[in-house]
Amino acid sequence: MRDPRERLIVALDVSSAAAAQKIVAAVGDSAFTYKVGKQLFTAEGPQIVRDLVASGRQVFLDLKYHDIPSTVASAVREAAKLHVSMLTVHASGGGRMLRAAVDAARNMNPTLMVLAVTVLTSLDDSDLEKMGVRGKVVDQVLRLSALAIADGCDGVVASAQEATELRNELDGEFLIVTPGVRPAGMGRGDQVRVVTPAEAIAAGATHIVVGRPITQAADPTAEARAILGQISF
Repeated sequence: MRDPRERLIVALDVSSAAAAQKIVAAVGDSAFTYKVGKQLFTAEGPQIVRDLVASGRQVFLDLKYHDIPSTVASAVREAAKLHVSMLTVHASGGGRMLRAAVDAARNMNPTLMVLAVTVLTSLDDSDLEKMGVRGKVVDQVLRLSALAIADGCDGVVASAQEATELRNELDGEFLIVTPGVRPAGMGRGDQVRVVTPAEAIAAGATHIVVGRPITQAADPTAEARAILGQISF
């Protein structure tokens, strides 16, 4: 990915199609891919995805499917019909669910990338302990990532704080999509495991997801371009 715009995913975490389209227009050609997550998809449904794809944008559908294998496979097939480029499932759904998602995607669109969510960036070691998960966050991320890659997923969603370990421990070329990215000097919000754009790419992330630092900026275009400058290496 020589063009840094291929690495940047802008999160459309808003409640209306009008607000989403305003962001897309403001960012302009500084990004190719936009994340549609639970908030926007619940508010507007699949039409917002169709509209973004029709306008030439790529869509990262971040609905984190997590259910029995047949249900997830059916959902993935419907997502593929929307011509999304990337989608997420929860790695904790287990190997059979992950394989069902991957098989459904491959049968509909071989280029559709299935990404497994490992540990949410709002969680830390103490949270996992309370949930009964043994070990530290990095241990759980490695366990879930190994499972996901073995079952055919194209990559994982993980904090860049775990990206270096993932590259060191797991073989092969796979995507690492990193949320919780904040330019230096910006607040963490509800994220715990936060890194800067440059730190994320240097650690081994292939893509970064950036929301509020761009979408709530006075000048979204300028902020997006500033981030592109930080990951242009």
